[in-house]
Amino acid sequence: MKKPIIGITSSYVDDRTLQTSYDNIRSVLRAGGTPFVLPNVTNQDHMSNYVNTVDGIVVTGGGDIDPTLFGEEPHPNLGLIHPDRDVFEVDLLKEAMKQDKPILAICRGCQILNIAAGGDMYQDIYTQMDHALLQHTQRAPRSHGSHFIEVTEGSLLHSISKQKKYKVNSFHHQTVREMAPGFNVIARSSDQVIEAFQSTKHTFVLGVQWHPECMTDEQSVRLFKAFIEAAEKKKKAIRNET
Repeated sequence: MKKPIIGITSSYVDDRTLQTSYDNIRSVLRAGGTPFVLPNVTNQDHMSNYVNTVDGIVVTGGGDIDPTLFGEEPHPNLGLIHPDRDVFEVDLLKEAMKQDKPILAICRGCQILNIAAGGDMYQDIYTQMDHALLQHTQRAPRSHGSHFIEVTEGSLLHSISKQKKYKVNSFHHQTVREMAPGFNVIARSSDQVIEAFQSTKHTFVLGVQWHPECMTDEQSVRLFKAFIEAAEKKKKAIRNET
C-alpha cells in the first residue's frame, strides 16, 4: 500500500511567495508519510478536493492571526497577518474535521484550529494574561526544549509520549484562550499557558503549541509517527469503504 499523503500548509514570505520549513517535510518523511505542500487558495470550491487528496494534514507555524475572525479588534502588539492564509486554513480545517481526516496543528496551527472550531485566543500573552509568564519566545536553538509541559494522564498526547512531564521548545506570543466546544486541554506549561489540546469528536485531531518538527527527541518522533499511523488507518478505512 502506498504511503499516506500528508498535506502541509504554507506561510507567506511576502505577498507573492509561499514557503514551508523543510523541518515539516523532513518530519513527515521520517515518520513514513509522503509530504504534499498546500497553497493558500481561498476559493472554497477547492477545499473538498484538497482534503479528499490527502490522508492527513499538518497545519504549520507562522505569523499572527487576524483577530476579527473571533470578534476582536487588533491589539497594539499584534504582528504581521496574512488574511488569505487565515481564510484558507479555517476552511481547510472545517472540511478536514467534517471528513475526520487526521490533523496535527503546530503553534500558529493550533491557534487557527481552535478558531476554526469556535474558540478564541490571546493576541499577546505578555500584555493580556494577568500573571507572570515564562519565556515563550525562546532565545535558544529551535531544537532545544526550553520549558516543561504537564500532560494529562490518559490523553492522546500521554498515550503517544508515555510521559506526564517533558520539555518542549517555544516560539510564540499568541496562544489559545477559550477552548472550542468539543476539545479538551491536555497539556499546560507551569504558568498555565495551554500547550496541547485534542478533539473529543474526531479520531486524531491534536493541537500543540510548540514546534515538534524542529526537535529530534523521542517524544517529538513518536508524535509524528502516531499522526502518520492515524493517517494510514484513515486511508485504509476509506479504501475498504470503496
